[in-house]
Amino acid sequence: MTLSIDLSGKTAVVTGGGGGLGRAIGIRLAQAGAHVAIGDIVPERCEETAARVREAGRDALPYPMDVMDGDQVRALVAAADARFGRIDILVNNAGGVSRRMFADQSQRSWQRHIDINFTSMLAATHAVIPIMRRGGQGGAIVGVSSMEGARAAPGFAVYAACKAAMESFAKSIALELSADGIRVNCIAPDHSVTPGNRGNRAGPVDPASWLQPTPEAADAMNRAIPLGREGVDMECGDAVAFLCSDRASYITGITLPVDGGTMAASGWHRARQGHWTLAEGLDFG
Repeated sequence: MTLSIDLSGKTAVVTGGGGGLGRAIGIRLAQAGAHVAIGDIVPERCEETAARVREAGRDALPYPMDVMDGDQVRALVAAADARFGRIDILVNNAGGVSRRMFADQSQRSWQRHIDINFTSMLAATHAVIPIMRRGGQGGAIVGVSSMEGARAAPGFAVYAACKAAMESFAKSIALELSADGIRVNCIAPDHSVTPGNRGNRAGPVDPASWLQPTPEAADAMNRAIPLGREGVDMECGDAVAFLCSDRASYITGITLPVDGGTMAASGWHRARQGHWTLAEGLDFG
């Protein structure tokens, strides 16, 4: 028996697939054998990810669209179905956040957070279910949540609430769709190197333009992560490819942390002296 991940003959739809984790996920799915439809608001990013999918020898459908418009979400799903004749995988990756204390947010601001992080996921999932059912071969739906869905996130309260809602929704839908052989799971990344958190939020993905943390900031970040480094986007791609494959055929309704151990640490981090602590200068002996 081979233990490789094989998605040959499968078709995937990835929202927010033009940059960051979505781009990595789309590429990894293609490298495992899937054809991929990429929805993203930035046309250049759609095309770049599509080119990488084709480099892996798979067919790609770049589809510029805005996930905050439900009609455009449904159009993406319909276009993928028309192009490939089936949809086996849906990755609800699209999302976004800006830091602001809730008391300082307008209703327009919090509604935008809800629309991009939660309502878009509902629209895509609702659109893809009848297509997966029609195929009669099951399917896999994966939501890209965040560790903020399971912990306090001051300055990101609405975003965190949306991610918590995504994870709760996945559990319920996993049960509703179990008889159809459609598995529903989430991954929960934490600190990962992506274009967005390096300041490359618009235009083509260009690592040469990325902001770099100071040595002091990088040291503080790495000491907060038990594995001692920020995550790499392709590690999230690996996790999603696994959850969409037959290797995960008995897994549904879970949220898989891809966080280097930060949730397990729950505030513990390495002090500058190397020992584990909850606060610099605090020593439990």
